[in-house]
Amino acid sequence: MNITLLAAVALLAWIYLALFRGMFWRASERLTTGPAPATWPGVVAIIPARDEADTIGAVVRAHLTCRYRGNFSVIVIDDQSADSTADIARAAAQDQGAHSLAVLSGTPLPDEWSGKLWAMHQGLATAQTRAPDADYFLLTDADIMFAPDTLSKLVGKAEREDLSLTSLMARLDARGCWAQLLVPAFIYFFQKLYSFPQVNDQNENLAAAAGGCMLVRTDALKKVGGVEAIKSALIDDCALAKRIKNLTPSTKIWLGLADDEAMSLRDNRSFSSLWNMVARNAYAQLAFSPILLAGTLAGMALVYLTGPLIVLTVAWHWNFSAFLYASLAWGLMVYTYWPTLKLYDRPPWEATFLPGAAGLYTMMTCASALRHWRGVGGQWKGRSY
Repeated sequence: MNITLLAAVALLAWIYLALFRGMFWRASERLTTGPAPATWPGVVAIIPARDEADTIGAVVRAHLTCRYRGNFSVIVIDDQSADSTADIARAAAQDQGAHSLAVLSGTPLPDEWSGKLWAMHQGLATAQTRAPDADYFLLTDADIMFAPDTLSKLVGKAEREDLSLTSLMARLDARGCWAQLLVPAFIYFFQKLYSFPQVNDQNENLAAAAGGCMLVRTDALKKVGGVEAIKSALIDDCALAKRIKNLTPSTKIWLGLADDEAMSLRDNRSFSSLWNMVARNAYAQLAFSPILLAGTLAGMALVYLTGPLIVLTVAWHWNFSAFLYASLAWGLMVYTYWPTLKLYDRPPWEATFLPGAAGLYTMMTCASALRHWRGVGGQWKGRSY
């Protein structure tokens, strides 16, 4: 393939992404406030926690002090932590004088279950006993801190729009140079893979959710067989969203981006933290397929590296047709990245660094495949799946 054709193909790829991928790049799906429901339904928050002593206290306090006018209780499942996760969670509840928190001691992990889903399964079983009339489960993580009004906004939206699953992509920690480069890019790539407007369109087959914040109707979860139906899934949030959206008759789901409604407390300042976050499950996203891996690597190189490389090497090839096509491709890349950078309060000129971030994520995906082939894939908190 000659250089002009290669640049033209890269440009066509960006025209498709900019115009025909649900306008994913606009980052427009946000949680808004609307009319309150006539009655506020009951909600139970389910929080699996394994070695989360650094964050669980703040997370529990935020849940227990939320401004929600319906019945709300919290269940923390201590998934055999080696630290003081359970004690800190109980102490946080005592600080608030709250009696709506239960801390369970998780049982050993059975075969074929992922740790998070097994802990969640135990929490859901307890919730059905403690709050049998609850209309919603809030499935969340031990590092996600909610703003006081977030639960009310989630429930209000679910009630107004008859949503079976309402999910928010929490705002991630973007401190430090590596996080500033890689975190907005991670959010951008996730939006491209799961175009939020298409996820939220009942007529589209695409489904996704963000596991840190999923408000699920209890009847919808029961219809799909609970989390037991996806017990071995490593990308459990999207697997659950797919099952719920595919219910017959079809149900509606919604996925949006959080501003300050939900914040991750997980520290992303080290490069290794970000590397492991992606390398842990990236190959699972590709269904553990070498063919899909090869296609992904080729696609990432074409879409993110071709344009910048042709532009930056113009003094060597002097092909101005290729230079023009490549410049337009890079320009579209930069333009579509701006809204996500704005979400993270980053200056627009940093969009020119997206090819570098893409190259690093490509390396992380390769590392994920290597981990799987070595039998140590899906590692998390001392477990390997």
